[in-house]
Amino acid sequence: MIRTIVALTLGICFLSVAAGSASAQLLEKKTISLAAAKKMAAGAEAEAAKNNWTMVISVLDDGGNLVYLERMDGTQLGRIEVSQNKARTAIEFKRPTKAFQDLVDQGQPHLVTLDHITAVQGGLPITVEGKIIGAIGASGGTSAQDEQCAQAGLNALGTP
Repeated sequence: MIRTIVALTLGICFLSVAAGSASAQLLEKKTISLAAAKKMAAGAEAEAAKNNWTMVISVLDDGGNLVYLERMDGTQLGRIEVSQNKARTAIEFKRPTKAFQDLVDQGQPHLVTLDHITAVQGGLPITVEGKIIGAIGASGGTSAQDEQCAQAGLNALGTP
């Protein structure tokens, strides 16, 4: 009887330690909610509408998966893919797409031949507590207009 109690006690202790070490391996991370993505898109759309521009606005999570897409009336269909590619570039390289546009403008056109780089201004990473949790991309106007709208989306969320 005592052996059984000791064995059960040791078994419970072992399971507790195993469960504790398994949970210690898990990480918590922030992510983009649908509500946050819609809020960002609304901010970007308001900026575009205020200036009489039409845009496609894409919000992606940190894995490059589409969370929300909005195409304003009259925006070219080709802008859908461009806005998503801008956001994906911002995620994968952890910087605004303007950084690549600037490098191309400075005489490094080979960058446009690399996979997953859209070297056109208008894609911005979404950063919370120093971590990139997604990105917003806008396409429909000039590069500067696209980034202005994407920035308005970030501002609507309250991120720098």
